[in-house]
Amino acid sequence: MDNKIQKIWEEFLNPEVMRPRLIATSLYITGFEMLKDSIIIRIKDFFTHGFNEDGDIIDPKYQFDVLSRNKSILYASLYWLKYMEAIDENDINTFNRIKTRRNELAHRLHHLLGSEGMPTDFEKCFQEMVSFLRKIEVWWIVNVEIPTNPDYDGKEIDEAGIVPGPVMSLQLMCGIALGSDKKSRFYYEEFKKNSNSKT
Repeated sequence: MDNKIQKIWEEFLNPEVMRPRLIATSLYITGFEMLKDSIIIRIKDFFTHGFNEDGDIIDPKYQFDVLSRNKSILYASLYWLKYMEAIDENDINTFNRIKTRRNELAHRLHHLLGSEGMPTDFEKCFQEMVSFLRKIEVWWIVNVEIPTNPDYDGKEIDEAGIVPGPVMSLQLMCGIALGSDKKSRFYYEEFKKNSNSKT
């Protein structure tokens, strides 16, 4: 058997190689869906004012201010965030790179897990995705949630110390799925310990 083919089969059949690749891929795709929700749903919720028997009551300005910016709701939302100075053109370029990698992972998974191996920039794209998710979520917290919450009136906010919920969730998933056995069980054990102490 050709050495290259043998190496491919060894990696493909080795659970110590294959399992982390499959988990990392699923985490990337999950993270990307969380990022899309942060981009699209946050804005839609901002323009939603209650609901009735027909569903959500969405301000007509949503169509004009957001959806009119692009045929794609995702890119229309990104351009609205850019207009609001939450992100810039470099961020949109970063998003395109993140999205390209997501599409490759989703549609060419069997090639990547087999003959080609994981993309060389996988970790870089993953970190960029987490950073982009954090940037958007922190913008909403600092510019929308905190100013409308009187509990924060007159208080100084340390943006660097903010860990948004979606980012924390993604970090937890990574720690549980890819960490050592001890690390991956840490959160579960702590949760059980705290739950038991309250009963």
